[in-house]
Amino acid sequence: MKTPFIDTAARVIRAEATALNTLAEALDDRFRRAIDMLRETRGRVIVTGIGKSGHIANKIAATLASTGTPAQFVHPAEASHGDLGMITRDDVVLAISNSGEAPELGNLIAYSRRYEIPLIGLTSREDSTLARQSDVVLLLPRVEEACGTGVVPTTSTTMTLAMGDALAVALMEHRDFTAENFRNFHPGGKLGAQLSLVGDLMHTGDAMPLVTEDADMSAALIEISGKGFGVTGVIDADGRLIGIITNGDLSRHMDGLLSLKARDVMTRNPVTIDPNALAEKAVGVMNTRKITCLLVVDPDVAEKPAGLLHIHDCLRVGLG
Repeated sequence: MKTPFIDTAARVIRAEATALNTLAEALDDRFRRAIDMLRETRGRVIVTGIGKSGHIANKIAATLASTGTPAQFVHPAEASHGDLGMITRDDVVLAISNSGEAPELGNLIAYSRRYEIPLIGLTSREDSTLARQSDVVLLLPRVEEACGTGVVPTTSTTMTLAMGDALAVALMEHRDFTAENFRNFHPGGKLGAQLSLVGDLMHTGDAMPLVTEDADMSAALIEISGKGFGVTGVIDADGRLIGIITNGDLSRHMDGLLSLKARDVMTRNPVTIDPNALAEKAVGVMNTRKITCLLVVDPDVAEKPAGLLHIHDCLRVGLG
């Protein structure tokens, strides 16, 4: 059942969606010039703004930094009290002001002009001070704010944020920035867990259960129980992985088990995974196969086992 509150929310969201479509249609060669300027800089992207634009600028700086473009937010008021020293001639300034007349930006704009630091202005007024002083202007379409009164930054901040995302993703694609690169900047939290590699979580060296194919099953049982994973890999004389012994294999060979060799009990051609695969992929394989462990094999090292990944290792970091 709809209420006036839901009607209001829907109106706001539709207004902002319409504004974003208008913004997409309004993109022109100035966007390409801005990308070229950002791409060619030898330093960082200095993102600045005051008030709501400052909050958006903070987020844009964070998005740029996390997608391979070194960036930093500089508060324009603090810039006037010493933080201008954070900005070098190798940097590019991205200044954000919907009106283009925020007085707090004045000293920072003047500093960029004095030292010939490239300046990109993001504003909705082409005749504003910011637009006139900028080397490149990213112009936001003049559309009504979603509040209905025209005074609360809503539609304008949404478009500003979207423009920042567009810049970041365009730069990211130009650099062929991959999920693996992204992972390097996000080692913590849920995102870090989703981007963890198998090699980051697997057990290696003496912690990995392994027996040779001609080992007695008594030795294999000691290896299985001692390492605590409920399985052991089986290798040939050259150290190549040729099989795995699981609880299921033990159950199928209970009669005369201790008189057998590892090769007699093992399952050949076990399911393996590359150490450079995402751990989330490993979880999917284990869930599909209904298994709790995966032996890890580096295809570049002659099929020799590199480690073992247990489902508990993935659960510990928030996967599964």
